[in-house]
Amino acid sequence: MQMDYVYGALLLHSAKQPVSEENVKKVLSATGAKVDDLKVKQLVAALEGVDIEEAVKQAAVTAVAAAPAGEAKPAEAAVDEKSEAEKEAEASAGLASLFG
Repeated sequence: MQMDYVYGALLLHSAKQPVSEENVKKVLSATGAKVDDLKVKQLVAALEGVDIEEAVKQAAVTAVAAAPAGEAKPAEAAVDEKSEAEKEAEASAGLASLFG
């Protein structure tokens, strides 16, 4: 499904308008997009019975939950860098003790 069709449905939902084939076609036509009647039918059928508000909230929660997992690597890298700095400090201290 092309994103412009989904965005059209979200725009209709946001404007408190029914997500119907006719309305989706109007929105897409207003943007100058070429409208594929079959895709419009598929979109409207797929959204039938779906609580769009809840689906958007769930998608936002999923995106937020996924963000920390992506940030885990930089945090681990910072720990590795800290360990590396500690290693260098220990090596320097060891060399200093040799020359007393």
